[in-house]
Amino acid sequence: MVSSQLQLHRYATSRESRVVTALTLLKTHLFNYQGHVSAALVLGGVDVTGPHLHTVYPHGSTDTLPFATMGSGSLAAMSVFESKYKEGFTREEGIQLVAEAICAGIFNDLGSGSNVDVCVITKGKTEYLRNHQEPNPRTYASSKGFSFTKGHTEVLSTKITQLKLKPAVAEGDAMEE
Repeated sequence: MVSSQLQLHRYATSRESRVVTALTLLKTHLFNYQGHVSAALVLGGVDVTGPHLHTVYPHGSTDTLPFATMGSGSLAAMSVFESKYKEGFTREEGIQLVAEAICAGIFNDLGSGSNVDVCVITKGKTEYLRNHQEPNPRTYASSKGFSFTKGHTEVLSTKITQLKLKPAVAEGDAMEE
């Protein structure tokens, strides 16, 4: 939705959209629904004014910070950022810090997944590093999948109800009033 609105904005203005325009569209939409959309977002990007990083909460409020976390593992990830963040990271140092923060979220929250994906946003380019790390791989995965043999789960009771079929009424058989 926001992507299409930004594209229309670019057509109308003949300029690249700014990150703050996307932020305004997102927070207005979320505010209008008063949290019922249930979206907690991290918005990042680079425009003519430089790099930006924002968090957008489900009710439409926002924060602009040098680092951001959202989601169930965000408290553990935030502790890594607060203790190790400094200005002037190289690209590799930044990726390493983000990966460490995501790993903290993975290992301290059951709902945070098992692999590290990193997105590097620079002017004119977005790079997705899928499965950058897999710190918590599955220890066993069956090649055949799971099979449950009949009788594996005990059946406590069975009740079978016979259904009566309704007679089909043809178009010409309808009663006239």
